[in-house]
Amino acid sequence: MKSVSISGSLRENVGKKDAKAQRSQGLIPCVIYGGKEQKMFVVEEAQFRPLIYSPEVRYAEVTLGGETYKAIVQETQFHPITDKLLHVDFLEVVDNKPITIDIPLKITGTSPGVLKGGFLHKRARKLKVRGLLENIPEDITADISKLDIEDVIRISDITLDKLTIVDNPNKVIISVNQTRNAVSTEEATEEGGEAAAEEAPATEA
Repeated sequence: MKSVSISGSLRENVGKKDAKAQRSQGLIPCVIYGGKEQKMFVVEEAQFRPLIYSPEVRYAEVTLGGETYKAIVQETQFHPITDKLLHVDFLEVVDNKPITIDIPLKITGTSPGVLKGGFLHKRARKLKVRGLLENIPEDITADISKLDIEDVIRISDITLDKLTIVDNPNKVIISVNQTRNAVSTEEATEEGGEAAAEEAPATEA
């Protein structure tokens, strides 16, 4: 998984009034916790573009007062009307301590069921996994090349090295559903086969 460098300044005052003043200057109040001590700081809003406003999942290397901490975004707060970023919580990544993070689910291959007119339903955009940072991939790939109509892929069908998917193993994440077009195609094929059988000349015993 790729990293994004974040440079922040420690906050001297942590009240709501100060936070509002900092936001007006283009600074986002943040907190990092999970390590030896919690730290409050501010970061220029533009630095969050490759970290938050991106479909890719990345971890942050946060530099504060000459020290750099590996961290993942734990929670974000946005304004309910303007959708402006208001606050970011970071969870510090501690060596040899597993973390839980959402990883994008990607699809590869071509489904025979889709070629027959079925509808591919991707029921999850991300999967929550748990493991050490060095073992976490940028995405999780599911191969649909064997999925026929009414076939599914469950979480239990996904195998990850040194990682655990934190969810019900029976949960369906991808399916190929029957459609009217697919039903019509199958019926036409069956009717065509029956008609051919009826028209075929009988052989003498």
